[in-house]
Parts: sequence; C-alpha cells; structure tokens
Amino acid sequence: MIVSRKKLSRRTILRGIGAAVSLPFLDAMTPAFAASTMPGGKPVRAAWFYVPNGIDMRHWTPGEEGPLGELPSILAPLQPVKDDLLVLSNLTANWGRPLLVGAGDHGRALAAYMTGMQVYRTAGADLKLGVSADQVAASVVGKITKLPSLEIGLEETRQAGNCDNGYSCAYAYNMAWRTESQPLPPISEPRQVFERLFGTDVAEPPALHARRLAMRASILDQVSGDTKKLESNLGSSDRRKLDEYLTSVREIEQQVQRAEKDNTVADPGMEKPYGVPPEFPDYFRLMTDIMIAAFKTDTTRVATIMIGREGSTRAYPEIGVSDGHHPLTHHMGNMTMLEKVRQINSLHLRLFAEFLTKLKDVKEGDSNLLDQSMIVYGSGLSDGNVHTHDQLPTILAGRGGGFISPGRHIIYQRETPVCNLFATMVEQMGVTPEHLGDSTGRLAGLSLS
Repeated sequence: MIVSRKKLSRRTILRGIGAAVSLPFLDAMTPAFAASTMPGGKPVRAAWFYVPNGIDMRHWTPGEEGPLGELPSILAPLQPVKDDLLVLSNLTANWGRPLLVGAGDHGRALAAYMTGMQVYRTAGADLKLGVSADQVAASVVGKITKLPSLEIGLEETRQAGNCDNGYSCAYAYNMAWRTESQPLPPISEPRQVFERLFGTDVAEPPALHARRLAMRASILDQVSGDTKKLESNLGSSDRRKLDEYLTSVREIEQQVQRAEKDNTVADPGMEKPYGVPPEFPDYFRLMTDIMIAAFKTDTTRVATIMIGREGSTRAYPEIGVSDGHHPLTHHMGNMTMLEKVRQINSLHLRLFAEFLTKLKDVKEGDSNLLDQSMIVYGSGLSDGNVHTHDQLPTILAGRGGGFISPGRHIIYQRETPVCNLFATMVEQMGVTPEHLGDSTGRLAGLSLS
C-alpha cells in the first residue's frame, strides 16, 4: 500500500554542492516507476561476474540434473541461496579456442566470452571482436538510466600501450567491448566508482579535485537539506526505506575513506592501486556493495565485474595461499596445487554468495533485488591447466523479474554457445539484437512455465 503525501518521479535525486545522490525505489514512486519500465512495473538488472584462470571442475559440477541438492565443495558456499540460482553445464565459448593466431588462450578466453566472436589479429589489421552482451543491452536499456553500464575490475587495469604485447593485454584486461576495437576498461579504484555514481566532480583537474576532497564533508552531509525536505513528504514506510538506504551509502563512503587511509600501510608482495583495501575479501565486498547501490537506485541496470584479469597471479594470503593463482592452475596433477586452486575457487564463491544474499535482502515493492536480476558467474575457461573452452563453469542467479525458474542443474548438449544464455538475458531486458556473437538462438529450459 502506498502511504505518501505526493508522488515522486523515479528520477528524483538529492542535490548538494558538488554532489548528487540517487534514491532507491520508494512506494511513492510506483506510478512513475511503472510507466518507465518493463511490464510489471520493476526494471530487470543484469550483471556478469568473470572469474579468471578456470575452475577445478571436479568440485564444481553437481552429480545429477534436476533440483539442486547438496552442492559440490566449491559451490557449497551457495547452499543457502541454491533455490535462487541455476547451475548450467556444457556451455561453450567456441571462439576462445586457438583457431586463429591471436592473444593467447587467456586473452581469447576473456575477450570471446562476452562477445562470442573470433579473437585474432592479422597483418596490418586491428583487433577483430564484436560488441559484448552487456553493451548490446546497455545500448537500449542504458538510455533510460543515468549510466548506461558499470564496469568494475578487482585488479589494476592496463592499457594496451603499457604492455609488451598490446592487443594481448587489451584482451586479458577487458571484458566489456563497445565496438570491435573499443574496450570499456573496468574501474578498479573504489573512490572512482563511488563518485561516478554519487559525485558530480569526477572531471575536475586532479589537483583541484584533491583539494576539494580534503575540504568537503561527506556527500550525504552535502545533501542533508534536500533529505529533510523530502522526508517531510514521505510516509512512514518510505522514510524507513530512505533511512536504511542512506545509512548503507554512508557505510560505503566510510569504507572508501578507510581503504584510502589504510592503503598508506605497505602491503609486501602485492602491487595494487591507490585506495584499494589491502585484503581481497574487503575489496570484493566494497565494490559489490557499490554495485548493489547502483542497482538499488536504478542508476544503471547493466554491470560487469572482473574478479581478476585473465592470467591473474594474485595471491590470497587471507586464506593461507601465498602462491599466484595462475601458476597454481598449471598444476600438472599436483594435488597440493589443486587443493590451493579449490580454496581460491571456494573463496570467490563464498564472497559471491554474500553478494547474492545482500541483493535478496533489498526489498523492491513486493519483490526483492535478486528476484529482479539476472546475475551470471562464470569463466571463459574450464580446465585452467590445459586451457579448455568448453563445459564452462556457469551459474545464473536470480529470477529475471519472474522469467527464470531457479533451484536446478541443467545439462545442455555439448557445444551449446554460452552466448545463447546471454542473448536470452538481453531479450528478457527488452532488447532484440539481430545477433549476439555466435549465438544460435534462445537458451531453453531457464523457465519451467
């Protein structure tokens, strides 16, 4: 039931000096909200989580097709949310294979994953790819949100000019491609992502930006006047939602500030950009909290996040793994190395499970943010030891606004393009491209209705 003194536009924001804060979905926005979204009155979001270097598939794949029961050890952290996800087996990224001379297995694995296109470079020619699935969706859906899409990376982004092999570097560090030769580099610094969503001062010259940051108070303090005026026109339910949301924004802001302060302490053996929390789990949580805020406020409906670049050599001392991830995946059957790979894979899934739980806890009308989303977790490699690009590890979480029937393991025919999944997701968001990479059609079985 809507209890408010006046109806609000979905685009209502709180303004201050050098700051603008979008609002979450409030009951008072229902009429305007419904008019600008898909049937049903709520937007559908899509996100892609990419994990590098493949997975130890022995501990990933459920034993049977059908309803999910006890999950294998790598997927075990997802047990509490198993009824909110699908495990999809036998999907393939065909163009990740070494069919043509190109960027190496790792570069092709990432670059072909979202584009479904051949990855190669011929003499005198530029990169040959396609538009990635997220950008196909953003080209239409992004026209009605503040940001067309959000690209996040949990590892330093390098441009082609900073690499020994420029095009290989472009492939291995970029997941989203606007055109066949224009990647959208992911943002790896929390402050930059946060201010892209909530600040209006990102384009300032660095010196002026730093000086103003040192002088100004919290973004939320800047919009306090607008907040008080808005609260006076809201019902009790909306005031509570607004307070909960602004509290979460405050917490994210404080995390960003702590990360920048803590980063002055040396972190031996790990090179990382300024402002990144020194421990990976905290980094993951901070960046995904910002992504949730972007979805909650309908600032964007499309996001990608790279858990690491392809070929990542990140170590995970937080779980006792001091070896680099990529070297460990070339285990040659060494059981000690395999166990460390399993631990890394499990850590990633534990953090992903936390993210899904947070999405589920965000109420949106009579639904929740996870139900209104389609979240892919996967990789362009399955076996990182020998670089296989078929039988990919793939999870689809959420209900896509009611389209998806989760809680199951689906086994597809071998060589089914993973782009069939992405094309189906894009269509569910109201976008009907002529083609998407090597997709051969919609992916059957996602819905039981």
